Amino acid sequence: MGKGYAEGPAVEAAEEARERMADGPAAQAVPKRRAILGSTADQPDPHILGWEDEIDADALFASGDAWGLRTVVLDDPA
Repeated sequence: MGKGYAEGPAVEAAEEARERMADGPAAQAVPKRRAILGSTADQPDPHILGWEDEIDADALFASGDAWGLRTVVLDDPA
């Protein structure tokens, strides 16, 4: 095999594969999802209000129904 091949994309691909293996298969298998946390009148302690792709956090805050909103990344329970 020519030296040029060992210096190009093949080396980069091999390094990426080693990094993925170092993380372990479990780290790759858990899908992540963004959740909106905040407080409401019924539950003043911060709690999950919903998934970012299912609720409109800006509208929820603007309505006054929730406050202290923040987005966090969680394991997807599905």
